[in-house]
Amino acid sequence: MKTGVLLTNLGTPDAPTKVALRRYLKEFLADERVIQPKNKFIWWLALNVVILNIRPTKSAQNYAKIWGSFGKGSPLLNITLLQAQGVKKVLANEFDDLALEVGMRYGNPSIDSALETLQAQGCEKIVVLPLYPQYSDTTTASTLDAINKALENWNNKPKLDFIDHYYTDKSYIQSLALSVVEHQEQHGKPDKLMISFHGIPQRFVDNGDIYYEHCVNTSVLLAEALNLQDKDYQLCFQSIFGREEWIKPQTKPSLESLAQDGVEHIQVICPGFSADCLETLEEINEENRGYFIQAGGKTFSYIPALNDRKDHIKALSNIISKHL
Repeated sequence: MKTGVLLTNLGTPDAPTKVALRRYLKEFLADERVIQPKNKFIWWLALNVVILNIRPTKSAQNYAKIWGSFGKGSPLLNITLLQAQGVKKVLANEFDDLALEVGMRYGNPSIDSALETLQAQGCEKIVVLPLYPQYSDTTTASTLDAINKALENWNNKPKLDFIDHYYTDKSYIQSLALSVVEHQEQHGKPDKLMISFHGIPQRFVDNGDIYYEHCVNTSVLLAEALNLQDKDYQLCFQSIFGREEWIKPQTKPSLESLAQDGVEHIQVICPGFSADCLETLEEINEENRGYFIQAGGKTFSYIPALNDRKDHIKALSNIISKHL
């Protein structure tokens, strides 16, 4: 039985332009897993009449700041492709005749096209690893939705093995911890380590999404690996959008409050992002750096995502190999 591996991530616009961002955001914000609208018609109006006529311009400006920072084009796509190359190389030493493709939930290369490529190679089993260490309905479940929809019309459906989270994997936590240690060897130890995850509305958690629990558990496991006390680190959530209540504490006000309380040196790590992207490179390393410094902080540094670190590639390979 030939096996295929599909690595997925959230996605990226094709270019840092208003047109490309409008196309990308329309696909992203039309996903009901992401928005979970209370009133579908009102959300449709808000999206098509207001948001898609305003947000693409600002988003394009932000993407332009990071475009090309990891080779030509989109950082998220370039890093994901490097991760795929690394994983395929590691797994090739252990498994023969293995196919591996990359698919993005939104944008290109699409999940549909990746699955079609695996089908053309005769894969009877497909192992899917969404590159989200923590499960969320907004990301992980949405990815599974897209895969199931893509497979609906296949005559000979493959056996599907879907990995819905991996934050408990020891090699993933060790890779995170080592990235912190290496960063602090260069930049010193901070007054506090901020562990920032992408936020979701509190309503989603109230309705049963286990993402918040996974984030809390990840921060505890990382703190234990680094021998941190409770006072040494803080869990927080970034990328807040819209007016409803989101899970707390939130990154921006937390940074400002800490700076106002006399905390001078902050380091931020984002364990929910397997690859650096707009939310880490621009939002954290630029925008939130500014909030901290403006509020009186002195030293701010961002600890890069695990990206294509060798220990991260090994961790991802080990996670996948258990399903092969």
